[in-house]
Amino acid sequence: MRLLHTMLRVGNLQRSIDFYTKVLGMTLLRTSENPEYKYSLAFVGYGEGNPAQAEIELTYNWGTESYEMGTAYGHIALGVPDAYAACEKIKAAGGNVTREAGPVKGGTTVIAFVTDPDGYKIELIQRADDAGSGQGLR
Repeated sequence: MRLLHTMLRVGNLQRSIDFYTKVLGMTLLRTSENPEYKYSLAFVGYGEGNPAQAEIELTYNWGTESYEMGTAYGHIALGVPDAYAACEKIKAAGGNVTREAGPVKGGTTVIAFVTDPDGYKIELIQRADDAGSGQGLR
C-alpha cells in the first residue's frame, strides 16, 4: 500500500489552485468535471505527482462556498529545506503564514504553519533531506 492523495473540499476551485501552485509551488496535475453530480476536481502536487509523491485532490461541490472545519482535521505537512526562507517566499506570494518558522515546542525541529484560502493548515517541516529535491518551496 501507499498514500495516493488527500482530498480537501474547497469553496472556490480557482482560488485554491492559485494558492497551491503560485504560493506553495505545486503543479496542477489534472482536472475533471462531473456535471451530473455537480462537482469539479483538481489534483495538485510536486513533480509528476503519483507514483513518486502523494497529491492533494481539491474538490469543489458546485454552489458550496465554505465548509465547517470541525475539530478532527489537523494539517498537511510539507518537507522544506529552509522553513525560514519558505515563509518569506510564501508571504511575498501573498500567502498567510500563521506561525513563523522556529523550533517546535519541546524540541529542535524547525517548523512553521501556513493557512490556505479555505482555512486548511499546512505545516512546513525543515528537513535537510528535502534540500536536494529540486521542487517546491526553496
